[in-house]
Amino acid sequence: MSDVVLETKDLVKHFKGEIRAVDGVDLQLRRGETLGVVGESGCGKSTLAKLLVGLEKPTSGAVAVRGQDMTRLKGGELRRARRNIQMVLQDPYTSLNPRMTVGDIVGEPFEIHSEVVPKGKRQQAVQDLLDTVGLNPDHINRYPHQFSGGQRQRIGIARALALKPEIIVCDEPVSALDVSIQAQVINLLERLQDDFGLSYIFIAHDLSVVRHISDRVAVMYLGKIVEQGHDVAIYDQPTHPYTQALLSAVPVPDPRLRGHRKQIVLEGDVPSPANPPSGCRFRTRCWKAQHVCSEQEPLLQIRERSPHPSACHFAEINNPLRGR
Repeated sequence: MSDVVLETKDLVKHFKGEIRAVDGVDLQLRRGETLGVVGESGCGKSTLAKLLVGLEKPTSGAVAVRGQDMTRLKGGELRRARRNIQMVLQDPYTSLNPRMTVGDIVGEPFEIHSEVVPKGKRQQAVQDLLDTVGLNPDHINRYPHQFSGGQRQRIGIARALALKPEIIVCDEPVSALDVSIQAQVINLLERLQDDFGLSYIFIAHDLSVVRHISDRVAVMYLGKIVEQGHDVAIYDQPTHPYTQALLSAVPVPDPRLRGHRKQIVLEGDVPSPANPPSGCRFRTRCWKAQHVCSEQEPLLQIRERSPHPSACHFAEINNPLRGR
């Protein structure tokens, strides 16, 4: 499709030949869209993010940006293609070099891609970027330690914008920030998306944040996508037991609604990605598991009781906030 700007096909990343961090992921991102990727810690979200921007090489599979398979490009061709996809990292305290000024940090992409902005105009370009993300352009010579956490994340966003990418991968960009600051950064990302026509892969474990910013949501468990659909469908009509369990753990601010919550408590720990269960990977923690779940791996597809793709033999709508 002409509006697809990023696509992965059977993307796999195994570490040391055994640890299946990402194990056959198919995703599509369209122009101007935000695709949220959610799941608990250790499910492979950050590894997926690194694969998308080329910080990790996949064991197999493809990552296509504008139809170009990034895994097959090399040298200058790869460098030029990577301008179209940039990343905002999770921790604003460790993702910025403390020995570099803000001007050097935000302007570093211009050193690598010297054709983007002429050398004599780079300082002005950096100041314009700082102004775009809501920072004082006159603070170009300050160091990261002179900024708050939220301001540091804005610096990271400015750096990601420097090369005018079409796609930005946001790897838990607000998880290290206070709640009030989270809202400011989310609002900034939404404004930038409208202003520049950006497409986001937004990775997080906080479902309430993902619901606010995403158009579509992909739920990840132990290296695989287990449910995928539009944000309203996933949150109002979840069909995979894992998605239902995640939603049941989302805090409900209105005390009048807490009594209607169907709390789902999962037993056991997440299995090791080095030795995942046979069949359905979620079956060892699933209250619906039957013999077929250990014998056959469920495909991610639309089923009789699931209006959107779900990787569960017994997928059916069950919103834990409303009951069946």
